[in-house]
Amino acid sequence: MPTTKADIRPDLVVEFDIYDPALTMPVDRMQERTGELRKIGPVVWSPSYDGHWLVTAYDEAHAVLRDPETFSSYPNNLVDAGQGKFLPIELDPPEHTSYRQVLQPLFNPSRMKALEPRIRELVVELIERFESDGEVEFVEQFAHELPTTVFLALMGWPLEDAPTFTTATEIAMNGKPGDTPEQAVQSRTEAAMQMFGYFMQVIGARKEAQAKGESFDDVTTAIINTPIKDAEGVERNLTDEELARMFFLLLIAGLHTVQGTLCWMVTHLSADPDQRDRIIADPGAIPAAVEEVLRFEAQVAMGRRATKDVELGGVTIKADDQVLVLLCSANRDDSQFADPASLDVARTPNRHLTFGSGPHRCIGSHLARIELKIAMEEIHKRIPDYRLDPADPAVVLPSQVRGFARLPLLFTPVAKS
Repeated sequence: MPTTKADIRPDLVVEFDIYDPALTMPVDRMQERTGELRKIGPVVWSPSYDGHWLVTAYDEAHAVLRDPETFSSYPNNLVDAGQGKFLPIELDPPEHTSYRQVLQPLFNPSRMKALEPRIRELVVELIERFESDGEVEFVEQFAHELPTTVFLALMGWPLEDAPTFTTATEIAMNGKPGDTPEQAVQSRTEAAMQMFGYFMQVIGARKEAQAKGESFDDVTTAIINTPIKDAEGVERNLTDEELARMFFLLLIAGLHTVQGTLCWMVTHLSADPDQRDRIIADPGAIPAAVEEVLRFEAQVAMGRRATKDVELGGVTIKADDQVLVLLCSANRDDSQFADPASLDVARTPNRHLTFGSGPHRCIGSHLARIELKIAMEEIHKRIPDYRLDPADPAVVLPSQVRGFARLPLLFTPVAKS
């Protein structure tokens, strides 16, 4: 029988809801709050969403992520907006392995590196649109546009469809502004269904075009045409529903995580001019700086389910208990990182867990690093004195993929040539 609140030592019971607006409004308190949880213990209990464990410490988080036999990745979300499994993240080995192998070659380092020139062109183009203004709403005009355009180009989907993703994916992650918790569940479900409808149209149109002899060189076509092996080793193509669920996951992973990290980058570097000056003076320091930004503000809280009774962090987790791994907390564990609450763009080693670990480690990490590196280079070359707008505060949204709704910036305008 799964754990209930009555089973837990009172000192390990905490009031924490990853979707609670109070964590981010009027100011972001996520790191402060998860730091308080970490002081209570490496594993604590929240009664929210019928009760679940919160993993706050690095070693315990690493252990959970690397042990899919004990900690299933389904369900990954406390709120099941998709009404089914997201592929392949909510599958466990060995079933997961076949789906992962479909994607692995499409996101290998050499293929991602080949995208660098186009990504740099896009970054420069986006900055040039606002650099003479002296101000920018960074989410709308850069942080959302960059990964969305890269994703659509990678998938071979029409760039003009970008607005479709803006509203629907935001609601699918966070609900609608002003929703009650119950309304937010319904809003997220409706938005996810809208996205699945879009993906089904894409799949149908692509298959119809291929049947007419048209050829495409993009990730969508490669995934549609790459067979997987079932449990008996028999090859088959992915069903339309499987394809849609895979595309949804790629969208969320490729869009919201990069968008959020770009926002945290300018937020924290603008608040720490000494660290920012180091990368302005030495662009060669940027790869390490990217890793530090990734460590400093991990956005994702990864869900797991215990498949059997297990001891972790001094507590007994029972079979079928839900577990939420707070990567933002694990990445600030002082048993692993010296002075973890300080941003150090030269930090080394930096074994952060932002991309996860084990069989579900983020398959798009190479692409994310390239986007972040190029963005950091060009922003600090062109508008290096950016700062938050004190008259128009940022809006941070709490969820299992925490991110920004708005981030107004000010900077010295660049004279038009």
